[in-house]
Amino acid sequence: MAGAGVAFVLGLIAVVFIHPATAQTVHIVGDSTGWTVPPSPTFYSEWAAGKTFRLGESIQFNFPTNAHDVLEMKTKESFDACNFTNSDNDIERTGPVIERLDELGMHYFVCTVGTHCSSGQKLAINVVSATAGGPMSPGGPMSPSSPSPPSSVMPPPSPSSSNALMATLPLTFFALLVMTFF
Repeated sequence: MAGAGVAFVLGLIAVVFIHPATAQTVHIVGDSTGWTVPPSPTFYSEWAAGKTFRLGESIQFNFPTNAHDVLEMKTKESFDACNFTNSDNDIERTGPVIERLDELGMHYFVCTVGTHCSSGQKLAINVVSATAGGPMSPGGPMSPSSPSPPSSVMPPPSPSSSNALMATLPLTFFALLVMTFF
């Protein structure tokens, strides 16, 4: 029976090591400021400038429900003009909002409450492939003069993600083997 206890402990250790392998980056928009009317109109563009947003990652908009909202704009022109008429069905009004970055290219987000958008509560980001260079690497999408603090790492929003499943299969198989033979 002692062998079964050792196998259980080894299996548990293997599972603990599996978890970080499946973690995804979640960028908290505005960091500790959150999603709010910013202190300056360029706040969110400055926040995004030192970050690389990769396919499969997520961004999280933290705000109190009914105080703000999130709408992804279809065009840069609408984003620049804060023109969000005829977009009511796509507005996320309950905070926090997590948006999975599942399409390459530019993405434009705004708050539609009052004059929040025209006051600077809007965010434009460029989503690059998962293998693209980081913000500090040569050839990366941006090369800031100083690095920004890293975004938080959290589990993926969807537990059924095929990428997470594929990453855990070999380690899970190993854990089962260890549990079987000890």
